[in-house]
This record gives sequence, C-alpha cells and structure tokens, in this order.
Amino acid sequence: MADPATTFDPRALASKLHALHRAGDQAPTSAFVLPTDLRHAMDVQNFLAADEAISSNAWKVTVSPDGQAVTAPLHPYVQGDSGAQIPWKRGTKFEAEIAVRLGHDLPIRAAADYTRADLVEAIAAVHLGAEFLLSAIEESGKVSFLLFLADRLGNSGYVLGPNVAKSVIDTASGTPLLVTLNGQSIYDAPAQHPKGDVLSWLLDYANDKLRPATSLKAGAVITTGTLCGAIELLTPGDIEIVLDGTTRLGMTIS
Repeated sequence: MADPATTFDPRALASKLHALHRAGDQAPTSAFVLPTDLRHAMDVQNFLAADEAISSNAWKVTVSPDGQAVTAPLHPYVQGDSGAQIPWKRGTKFEAEIAVRLGHDLPIRAAADYTRADLVEAIAAVHLGAEFLLSAIEESGKVSFLLFLADRLGNSGYVLGPNVAKSVIDTASGTPLLVTLNGQSIYDAPAQHPKGDVLSWLLDYANDKLRPATSLKAGAVITTGTLCGAIELLTPGDIEIVLDGTTRLGMTIS
C-alpha cells in the first residue's frame, strides 16, 4: 500500500477546497485526502490562498487541539468604516473580535521568548472587528483539525472596524458587548475570550520557532479570537456590534 505521506498532493486538495467554496458547497471529512502533518496542511493553505488570489496582510491566530499555534489569512478582508458588505450563505457563523496592527516586525527569536509586554510594545493600533466563518468541510475541524487548518481555519470574511483604545487588549474580557442582527439581539453579555487574554494565541505564535520568517511584519493585522463564541447567522441582514456601549461597527450580510 502506498504511503499517504509520499502520495499526498497539496495542490489537488487546495483545488478541491477552492471549487467547493466557489460553488457554495460542503463535503464531509471522509471525502478528502487528509493532510498528515502541519507542513502538509500549511502547503494546502498556501495553495488555496493563491487560488483565491488573497493579497491582504490580515491574519487569524489560534492553537490546535495539541497546543500548536497556527494562523490563516483573512479573506475577503474589508474596512468597515464605509458600510462593509460580506456574502451570506446558509451556515455562516459570526464572531466579534479584537484585532491589532503591528507597528514593527516581530522576527523569530532564537533565544529568549517574547513576553506579553513585548507584544504590547509592538502593537501600533487596536480595532474592533468581525470575523465570518463557513468551512468547505461539513464538520469544520471536529474530525480533522489539519484539514480545517488547510481550509484557512474556516474563515469566510473579515471586517476591520474602528480604532479602540490600546488598553482594550487588557480589558476586553468582561466588557459589555451587544451584537444585533436586523435590530434583534443575538449576543448581549460581557465579552469573553476563550483564553481570557486576547493576546494569548498571538503570543504563542510569536514564540513559534517554526513559523515563516515572513510572518508578523510591521503593518500586519492580526485578529485575536472571538469575544462572543461562534454565532450562526440564520438570515442575512444588518449586523451591529457595540463594545462598552460606545464603540460601534456595522455591516451588511447580503
């Protein structure tokens, strides 16, 4: 029997994922030839990004079930200050998030790790943002996280909203957060990041010695993880996020 590690074709898997996205379809995990390791998954992700002509310097970070920091490009990526529009498809999910823009490079360190204070010093701006999720994989990452990573961690769009005070990276969890869809509340509770600290996964990634040397350069936008869980959007319409009763981000899902 052929060894899957020697026969795996990242271009073919990327093409299949791309075709599913274009058609608005999904397939079960069992319909795919699975990546066997992180390198394979990232090879697929890079080919998929090329197929989708992704050029934005905007990224999401998270960690795998075994604690490996991973990233994926955000696409489509739009500025939210002029009435952003994102396509809606059945099954689309939404997350309110905090994004940061780097003011200088964070090169890979061979010796001492970055501290949280190092990250804070490197951040030039902080924004309210909205991520949209719709994977080509029916089970998303529940069966194969590596396949989900190859599919850009399920990202199907991102809206970068207004600047917020830099101190929000310290205070986001616990801050009042309201999200409405067509005027009806779909989340009204304190914001809560899965790790408590919105910089947790970014710090993990900054200290990953195996990340690409081209990663975490000045100007990059990195979104840091949900503040409200993943909320399925049952209908298209107008979404508004209100953080701490003052900062607002509106967009249309059409």
